[in-house]
Amino acid sequence: MLDLTMQSKATTVTEYLGELPEDRRAAVNKVRQVIRKNLPKGMAEGMQYGMIGYYVPHKIYPAGYHCDPKQPLPYAGLASQKGYISLYLCTLYQNPELEEWFKAKFAESGKKLDMGKGCVRFKTLEDLPLDVVGEAVGRMTVDEVVANYEAQRAKSKTAKKKK
Repeated sequence: MLDLTMQSKATTVTEYLGELPEDRRAAVNKVRQVIRKNLPKGMAEGMQYGMIGYYVPHKIYPAGYHCDPKQPLPYAGLASQKGYISLYLCTLYQNPELEEWFKAKFAESGKKLDMGKGCVRFKTLEDLPLDVVGEAVGRMTVDEVVANYEAQRAKSKTAKKKK
């Protein structure tokens, strides 16, 4: 069974899910179903950074992720942590308008948002408005994700040059 304080060494989603305690597996699977149903065309699912990852594959974006070009461009992630489950929505911290939309929709759901920079933490499925998650995942096309990522990278490079 997976030690929830450490990253998984699983190489497949099935293997990762098999490591989880039954209650966590059920919750992660439900969120996974919502993500997969709403995932933009062209995105892929697999293991990335010790969690279930959703990403723009190299065949669409050969440059990969700037931190590790061998990795495809991350879009979302789902991980069982020690005290909660984490949903990483990379586009939220790259797109302030989308982040504000997400926060407003979350508030409208009546649920309490526990969010880091791009990570939504929840303990039970009841803490997470699955319809909002699905809508957030499906809001951008693969082309928009790549364009947004490249714009953020260009902005970051320009800021570094000014320093």
